[in-house]
Amino acid sequence: MGQRLTQHDVVLVGAPIEEGAGRRGCVMGPDAYRTAGLAENLQALGHRVTDLGNLQAEDASAARPPNDAVRNFHTVAGWTRTLFKTAERLGQEPVFPVYMGGDHALALGTVTGQAAAAHALGRPLFVLWLDAHSDFNTFDTTETGNLHGTPLAFACGLNGFDTLLGGPLVHKLAPDHVEILGVRSIDPKERELLVKHGIGVRDMRMVDEHGVPALLRPFLDRVRQANGLLHVSLDVDFLDPGIAPAVGTTVPGGATFREGHLVMEMLHDSGLVSSLDLVELNPFLDDRGKTARLMVDLTASLFGRRVFDRPTRSF
Repeated sequence: MGQRLTQHDVVLVGAPIEEGAGRRGCVMGPDAYRTAGLAENLQALGHRVTDLGNLQAEDASAARPPNDAVRNFHTVAGWTRTLFKTAERLGQEPVFPVYMGGDHALALGTVTGQAAAAHALGRPLFVLWLDAHSDFNTFDTTETGNLHGTPLAFACGLNGFDTLLGGPLVHKLAPDHVEILGVRSIDPKERELLVKHGIGVRDMRMVDEHGVPALLRPFLDRVRQANGLLHVSLDVDFLDPGIAPAVGTTVPGGATFREGHLVMEMLHDSGLVSSLDLVELNPFLDDRGKTARLMVDLTASLFGRRVFDRPTRSF
């Protein structure tokens, strides 16, 4: 069974990376979560919270870029190395790390680091990717050159990524251990890779037709049966931009308020989640902080807040 999220030791890790995205502003994300009361909300639920502050990227200036089309390679490589080491360490400790981004390129380090930690513990890692995009591009297939669209391909061991960590990825994520939920924007070449490697993809039409429980329960059952650890990567653009505007990659038709909370409530009930990414929050694009507060509320639901506990707020 996974770790129950009751009176847990939560470690907040700030990763103010914005170089993986196409718009500036995600650098302010970690501090926006702090201002929106993430630590206080988790403490109110009985959890012990330690904030490690904001990390700094390693110097990766000697790394060789794969091609001229990839943007900000050296900075992203530095962040990947820093976050990999941090996640590999925290993933083996009796704590629950929450990685506060920053854009989704931070998952290049967090997912691979958690996978290495899971291997050291003798358990498989599963990943639930809550996102409008599948982020399964490689250096060769990316249409934008923005590395926030590549983390899952890297974590699953697709070719061409060795320069990011300065060597080959030893502990790869099994493609059939990945479930992407809420996707509604996939590049053509990316689609081919997803099918080829057998990634689980549940788009918003499937959510509309079948509902969240019918899609999420079978995946959680597989995690439980494998005695797996579950890493959740929550992108702001998983949510509909009408309720979460503070993201540079808005795609209409995202998850509703209740769908978002239902996912988090089911994850809490499962007791399987062991680590979390909060990514792509761009406070520069927010409306009086409502997206940051919603992301904090969703995190609180993951950590056990019930509907009766949720505060009433006037915006």
